[in-house]
Formats: sequence, structure tokens, C-alpha cells
Amino acid sequence: MSAAMAAHLSVVTAQSPSLSAARQSVIHLYRDFQRGVPEIMRTHQVDIPMSMIRTKIREEFERHRDVKDLAVIDILLFKGRQEYQETMNAWKQETHIMRYFIKDDAPPKPQGFLEKFLAGRD
Repeated sequence: MSAAMAAHLSVVTAQSPSLSAARQSVIHLYRDFQRGVPEIMRTHQVDIPMSMIRTKIREEFERHRDVKDLAVIDILLFKGRQEYQETMNAWKQETHIMRYFIKDDAPPKPQGFLEKFLAGRD
């Protein structure tokens, strides 16, 4: 793989100078993900409606809406940018994409000792 191919969609990691600059970076990343949905569907051959993928992207961003610590926001931006690059460059496989949707349908994990013990006996 050439260096140019590996660098496709890469962004230099930097500290945000302010919350407003970090917010702009988050909005930019969100828009990149939303614009990339058709290509994600085509590249990964995902058999899920486009609206459901867009909703899941929105949910993932909404999970961190209340984060105010600039350092944490920068880390989340780095991880989000990494997810975007890996997804768009097809470094992820369909199973990696589908994990986002399977989590919602999974039954709750057993909490107590007895529940865990009985769940392991299936």
C-alpha cells in the first residue's frame, strides 16, 4: 500500500484552541459521516435503510452531547475521525459496521451471580 493511499482522509491531530473551535470540528465530522452514508452502503454492501444508518450516526454523536471538557472532546474527535477513515477506506468489514446495530437488539446482560451462572448453562 502506498503512503498516499494510507493517508486518504487522514487529518492531523491537534488540540482545539476553544470549545467553539471543537464544536465546529464536531459538526464537520458529523457532516462528513452523513455525506458518506451512500458510499458506506455501497462499499460495505449494508442491507439497512439509509435512514436507519443516519439515525445511528446521530445517536452516536448525541451520546456525547454534554461533554464540556476540551481534552475529552479532542479525544472523541480523534476516535471519530479514525472511525470515519477506517469506514470510508473499507478497512472495516461488514461485521464491524453491523455491530452498531446489533447492540440495540441484544438482551440485557445478567446482573447477579445466579443470573450469570444460569445464563452460562444454555
